[in-house]
Amino acid sequence: MRIPLYQIDSFATELFRGNPAAVCPLEEWLDDETLQAIAAENNLSETAFFVPEEGGWRLRWFTPGTEVDLCGHATLAAAWVLFERAGGTGDSVRFVTRSGPLTVRRDDDLLVMDFPARPPEPKEAPRALIEGLGAEPEEVRASERDYLVRYAEEDDIRKLRPDYGRLRALDRLGVIVTAPGTGCDFVSRFFAPSVGVPEDPVTGSAHCTLAPFWAERLAAGESWMDARQLSARGGRLACRALGDRVEIRGRAILYLEGRIQLA
Repeated sequence: MRIPLYQIDSFATELFRGNPAAVCPLEEWLDDETLQAIAAENNLSETAFFVPEEGGWRLRWFTPGTEVDLCGHATLAAAWVLFERAGGTGDSVRFVTRSGPLTVRRDDDLLVMDFPARPPEPKEAPRALIEGLGAEPEEVRASERDYLVRYAEEDDIRKLRPDYGRLRALDRLGVIVTAPGTGCDFVSRFFAPSVGVPEDPVTGSAHCTLAPFWAERLAAGESWMDARQLSARGGRLACRALGDRVEIRGRAILYLEGRIQLA
């Protein structure tokens, strides 16, 4: 069996930036063990698989270690593959996922994702969180999936050197750290060692939490906010809060196109 494989740099302004995701279009589902093995072999933060379904496509995401319920950069990558290689028609595609229906539409050379909002609520900081980050924050909140930790300045985010062993023990999947930006509205980084991703290069799904958080503080309303993720690869995107939904837009750039050979 030969399976198409694409590697896409999402939220990138040029090749070798943003967050690389693998995308494998399938005619029908393989067993979960094989899907997980492919994701582990790809060894990227996410591999997306999709199959045709009435009215759209069923989409799933796997880290090298587990399946997750939402991933932004791999959704952007999957939409690019559908628009450019795998038969998507029109200016939008619809995915059915564990997080409900997600749509992606074209906007000139950008792709715009419609995701559920995950606003964070005030939360007492566990000692492991502060010790794992190694610096006292201004504020700690939590969504249903992630901690959100706010610092005063962009440079505070750059200087963090997390203890991933401590962060792995937390009761949330990931940790978002964020601060006001210089030359943009806000910056962030994202750590998820509990699912095999110590630091994610650019995390679209984290902006389901970041967008409502910063929209309130910046009095942005439904305006677009410019965001940067300060990983080694770096990435840029824009987002806006729309009530119980969030829109996230960015670019996707093809790096690799090939085939997986399964015996």
